[in-house]
Amino acid sequence: MKDSPSLLPILRSRLQGELLALLCLHSEREYRITELATDFGVTPTTVMREVDRLIGGGILADRRVGRSRLVRARTDTPLYRPLSDLMAVSFGPVPLLSAMLAGLAGVCEAYIYGSWAARYSGESGPPPGDVDVLVVGEPDADSLFDLAEEASRRLRREVNTHRVTAKAWAARTEDPFLTGVRERPLVQLKLDQETQ
Repeated sequence: MKDSPSLLPILRSRLQGELLALLCLHSEREYRITELATDFGVTPTTVMREVDRLIGGGILADRRVGRSRLVRARTDTPLYRPLSDLMAVSFGPVPLLSAMLAGLAGVCEAYIYGSWAARYSGESGPPPGDVDVLVVGEPDADSLFDLAEEASRRLRREVNTHRVTAKAWAARTEDPFLTGVRERPLVQLKLDQETQ
């Protein structure tokens, strides 16, 4: 995670991008350091170091409640809106789509694939023009379409969804689409965690 991410190379690390995206896109919420560490799969010390840098830069605010340290995005600075927009366009698909799809009945799993997933995984290339999402399960087609439209509006980037049943996703197949998706980077969305 130390390398500068391909999605937004001006950032120090992918962790910094993920942290900023989550906090900026959910600015109404405070997060515990331990909660963030668990969500990102790193140690609390690693999160604290990044949080301390961002607090020092006036981007985040914190407070203590008992032994817990809570952090949130500062929305009262001139940096907030442009930084929030930048995070939504670059790192925003993971927290935003995770939260949106978690609330849609019939979704078992979901993944981002294609060029956005490739850049997120560190592959070099041009900035992704859209976000491709594989939805495993049987959600209502109209509800999924509406969700993709709303996500596109909020991310300012086209979001394309493709539905596949859990049985088809689990099975061995000769289907060229599923074979191609499985051979390239996938970013699994966290549907079982509260992200709002």
